[in-house]
Amino acid sequence: MSQEQQTLLQQKITFHGAGAMAEAIVRGLISRLVVRPQDITMLNRSNLKRQEELSTRYAVHTGTASKSMDILSSSPVIVLCMKPKDAAAALRELGPLLSPNQLIVSVIAGLSIRTMQSLLGRKQPIARTMPNTSSTIGLGATGLAFSAEITDEQRSTVMSLFEAVGIVTIVPEDKLEVLTGISGSGPAYVYYLMEAMIAAGIRGGLSGQQSRDLTVQTVLGAARMVQQTGMEPMKLRSDVTSPGGATQAALKTLDEGDFFENVIAAVSRCAERSREMGAALEGDLKHE
Repeated sequence: MSQEQQTLLQQKITFHGAGAMAEAIVRGLISRLVVRPQDITMLNRSNLKRQEELSTRYAVHTGTASKSMDILSSSPVIVLCMKPKDAAAALRELGPLLSPNQLIVSVIAGLSIRTMQSLLGRKQPIARTMPNTSSTIGLGATGLAFSAEITDEQRSTVMSLFEAVGIVTIVPEDKLEVLTGISGSGPAYVYYLMEAMIAAGIRGGLSGQQSRDLTVQTVLGAARMVQQTGMEPMKLRSDVTSPGGATQAALKTLDEGDFFENVIAAVSRCAERSREMGAALEGDLKHE
């Protein structure tokens, strides 16, 4: 076994919420040998069937949050994966159970560190995260922001958790919405581009399967070219664009629709809307 494979997080981790993102992180942690299955507990509200599925699939411990106060009070790391509407009650219940050195990792979109600490009733060490859906296949991009109370060891733990499902980027908390506009919602923009390319192939006479296969491989190959060559997208685009050629004609059509600025505007609007939704969520939680 390699040195990397022997490096396990020697602590227990509890997932408060057991949805798709929680499962993706757990799958990555176990498959990459970051955490042993027996050191992971996954809690949900009351879905026994879901608990059985997770226990069978990953050999982790499961239970309901309402009956797991001892687990939550003793777990060094608690990952909050519940729905935003359930967050206020969960945090208020959790606060009195915690000791000062327990780490809270939040995957709840829009909920600020300040508000979480307020709901907990204490200045708990908190990592706020923004993963994306590609984390479910180990190719995620996760933004991380930390409260002032986080220790270096806790910071390292959080990075290990999310490096198990992709790459991580540390940003100031007030930049998480911009990150959401790029990587959080970014897969949807790429899917939309792919939809259009597939439709163009079908309209041009290719079969649906041919259009899909060609589009998927083209997007995958382009991303890998940027990643593996280290070259800038602008340079790679220039290299395949001959003056007066077909690619240049296609790009001119995109430019006529202000493609470049429209993408930037979409990212900006996504970030703006994320701020709006976060403010609304926090307002609702404070009035519960």
